[in-house]
Amino acid sequence: MADAENRRGSGRLLVGVAWAMLLAGLWLWGREITDLPGGYAGTATGDVAAVGRPHEARLPPAHKPLSAAPPQRLEIPAMGVRAPVVKRGLDADGAIDPPPYAQAAAVGWYGEGVRPGARGTALLVGHVDTQTRPAVFFDLSTLRPGEQIRVTRADGSLAEFTVEEVEVLQRDGFDARRAYGQREEGRAELRLITCGGTFDRATRSYTANVVVSAYLTGKTGQTTQAAQAAATSRGEQG
Repeated sequence: MADAENRRGSGRLLVGVAWAMLLAGLWLWGREITDLPGGYAGTATGDVAAVGRPHEARLPPAHKPLSAAPPQRLEIPAMGVRAPVVKRGLDADGAIDPPPYAQAAAVGWYGEGVRPGARGTALLVGHVDTQTRPAVFFDLSTLRPGEQIRVTRADGSLAEFTVEEVEVLQRDGFDARRAYGQREEGRAELRLITCGGTFDRATRSYTANVVVSAYLTGKTGQTTQAAQAAATSRGEQG
């Protein structure tokens, strides 16, 4: 019994340490364009004035979480975004390693975490800009509660999320659990994260993060190709 309690205690400690390290790394993430002499780094669209306005959006009920499947594409109709999703890990500083600037139109998914549509909070990150042009999440702060986010998954399903909140969190007094923690127990949630505020040339980093919170509200079935593959597999097994 004591051994079981010790194992559970050790497990909780390891989970807590991993969570703390991830949150510290996520705080560090977003130091865009740290070694560039100039670049497209003025005021990002993620400014305080652009978000947090009162809204009257009536939000739909949550859909039950889906089985786990890796993401492949992200669609945000209100932003005109249709982007590939690539699996990313942590860099040497413990931050989520975003897609390289050569792939600034792609979205990074923290592959060691939750898969979009499954229970918990899945984390997607994207650049706000590059040295010369806006990047995939440049207009992220313009999203409003009630707008849709769609994730095409490897099993052929399309997970549909509804935005419930858009926030700009300043680096000073940054609330990591607010940014990355689950809002409601038992839901499938999604966070889209990019840099925001203004670009501080002294520290070579942005002054804030834009964080979009969404939750699963629907799902469409497998694509025809995936359904045919599944049917073929069932036939071979029979």
